[in-house]
Amino acid sequence: MATAPPLRALPLFLLLLSAAFSFHVAAAHGVRSGGHGLGVNYGRVADDIPSPRRSVELLRAAGAGSVKIYDANPGVLRALAGTRWPVSIMVPNEIIPDMAASPAAADRWVAKNLVPYYPATRVKFLLVGNEILSDYSIANSTWPRLVPAMENIHLSLRKRGISSVKVGTTLAMDALADGAFPRPPSAAAFRADIADAVVRPLLHFLNGTNSYYFVDAYPYFVWAGNNLTVPLDYALFQGGGHTRYVDPVTGLTYTNLLDEMLDAVTIAMAKLGYGRVKLAVAETGWPNGCDYDQIGGNVHNAAIYNRNLAARMANNPGTPLRPGAKMPVFVFSLYNEDLKGGPGTERHWGLYYANGTAVYPIDLTGRRPLWSYPPLPAPENNTPYKGPIWCVLSAAAGEKLNETAVGNALTYACGQGNGTCDAIQPGKKCYLPNTTVAHASYAFNSYWQQFRKIGATCYFNNLAEQTIKDPSHGSCKFRGSLDS
Repeated sequence: MATAPPLRALPLFLLLLSAAFSFHVAAAHGVRSGGHGLGVNYGRVADDIPSPRRSVELLRAAGAGSVKIYDANPGVLRALAGTRWPVSIMVPNEIIPDMAASPAAADRWVAKNLVPYYPATRVKFLLVGNEILSDYSIANSTWPRLVPAMENIHLSLRKRGISSVKVGTTLAMDALADGAFPRPPSAAAFRADIADAVVRPLLHFLNGTNSYYFVDAYPYFVWAGNNLTVPLDYALFQGGGHTRYVDPVTGLTYTNLLDEMLDAVTIAMAKLGYGRVKLAVAETGWPNGCDYDQIGGNVHNAAIYNRNLAARMANNPGTPLRPGAKMPVFVFSLYNEDLKGGPGTERHWGLYYANGTAVYPIDLTGRRPLWSYPPLPAPENNTPYKGPIWCVLSAAAGEKLNETAVGNALTYACGQGNGTCDAIQPGKKCYLPNTTVAHASYAFNSYWQQFRKIGATCYFNNLAEQTIKDPSHGSCKFRGSLDS
């Protein structure tokens, strides 16, 4: 990688040092997150999770310091009343254009979704949309209306004399030109399609209202995509002195991956003239499970990441660029959410299973010594699985068979591919046994093997699962992931 010319590197270095110094001074004068432990994202895309009141008990048991939800659910907000936790609520992406077009619409939303619960429920952040700059299908309809919607929400709050609620929005790391892993961090910059059109006005708003830039930062995905070059210990806050990275422009030394990612965002903001805007981590964490064709999603790594994150933020907050600066940090998520689509990691981020039992012990306050936790199960998938994989009807779906749901999924699989279900037609090799269960497994696998390289997942509305046991039987052969 070519070294930046000295005359260009020096102004950037001075700019970053200035931002770091000013932020460090601000931190020393009381810039703090509201609670005593990490915040938790309370998502509810799952079957049969505990009630909001029971969820509050589980949050308390884990040592949560704040709570973030993805809507403004009345039952959840009522359950959080009196807890004194700072609470973050969210405006749905789809109504952002209406909010931007009409101050009255924004005020009606505030009147319905915030006012009845505030201040008994201590709403601290009102987040307008979730990762909207990652969704290119709404680039024309919603991106340019994000900041106007935030301004109208802020106007409504001011009109009502509510000054303690900060307005923001959550953005993924793909708002940066090089995504989640710009290395060195000093090279980070916002994408050209949004830098001036959306991000600069957003930063101007956040700076003027003393609010935060909320970023979803997941070292897991960076490590999983670069596991041959990025050490796992570095991603899990276990690098210490033997695993580190030095930015060749700033000279800053990094001992973990999250710090790199967060400083990259700060540097990108500085390049737009807003290096002093405060940073908050809207989502971070590590999956406690994953599919066979994924890597490193297990209980061991999830516990290590979140325990180390809690200890780090309690004892040594900030980043190399902003040492000592405390920031709101929210772990994802409270529960494993089984109704989320996509690959297996999407359904395995929880501190708790859906039945309310802990996936692993954790103290989100960071006060519990790491050595005091009981032993964790050994990780078994920190390197890629090299054997064949199949996609079949899940055991749970087979035991509690919903003929309609499985039939619809089977019809979808058969209707998408090129000869996907030929083998289960009458008289063909896989027609027998002529059951919904057997035909669904064949169809799911046939579809997945045909399309997995272009993003298809073994999910089918929570009816399918991956297996490493060959489901072939008799003359009926199921194609495996290693077959050409």
